[in-house]
Amino acid sequence: MRNGAAGAALAMFCVGTLAGVSDLVGDYPVYGGQAVRYAVAAVILVAVTRVMGLRFVRLTAREWLLLGALALTGLALFNVFVIESARAAGPVLVGTVLGTVPLWLSFAGGRPAPRLLAGAGVVVAGATLATGLGSGTLPSLLWALGALAGEICFSLLALPLLPKLGAIRVSAYATVLAVPVLAVIGLAREGSGMLRVPTLTEALGFGYLAVVVTVLAFLLWYTSLPKLGPGRAGLFAGLIPVGAIVTGLVLGIAAPSAYDLAGAGLVIAGILLGLGRSRPRTSAPIPAPIPAPIPAPPRGRTKTSDGVPS
Repeated sequence: MRNGAAGAALAMFCVGTLAGVSDLVGDYPVYGGQAVRYAVAAVILVAVTRVMGLRFVRLTAREWLLLGALALTGLALFNVFVIESARAAGPVLVGTVLGTVPLWLSFAGGRPAPRLLAGAGVVVAGATLATGLGSGTLPSLLWALGALAGEICFSLLALPLLPKLGAIRVSAYATVLAVPVLAVIGLAREGSGMLRVPTLTEALGFGYLAVVVTVLAFLLWYTSLPKLGPGRAGLFAGLIPVGAIVTGLVLGIAAPSAYDLAGAGLVIAGILLGLGRSRPRTSAPIPAPIPAPIPAPPRGRTKTSDGVPS
């Protein structure tokens, strides 16, 4: 489980850097930029499948529906909802709502263990504190709830596909399907101006988003998800605000406050609590049965087998 935990932690930390790096491409058309990001990631992931010798796998109608729903909700619409929520009221509200992902995923596998539920609650509290509760509007809240649903679908819709396809093919197939969806949305919202030649800074930003936030994070997450299960893996979504804090510090966007650091500490404590195993109940040892006493031989003379007294 240690390998799965490390991969999930790094994946969610990478996703947390999305907000800070997105500032580098803030002047580029939003939806056209997302289409470019996923197109670059799709090329890389398809190349990885070829290098690894992974052939195309025929899917059933149900599996195609799951894959299409994953690309639509967990990739394309998730980004749309995050962007629109941030536009309506800034990134604070959507970050806070996404901080509740561990709590919802803890119920995915059925009735969660008390330790897992407690850890998820601590992670949610830490993520909320690190992100900060700000003023929002009803439209921004609705967009944020849509992003929350997309983040949950990103994990739950992939789980039935991973045993057959594996992490690389699920990531590649879903990313390829998301590109035309984002292109259509970009044409509808931004028209022919959805694409232009990026500046050097924008090109570096898109490269990071495609390689690190998409390719690397997807592969790490989908590799770790089956090992940990949605409940335990969901705890690491609390690292998204931590990744945002570190990115802001590195890029010089914002220095972390005391609330940021306290929230990050709570997130880590909640993850450790949720990943810990409860001690099994030990019952009192059953005492060995006491053997029955051996009766003493009768006093006096006894007879031998031939009837002669001895």
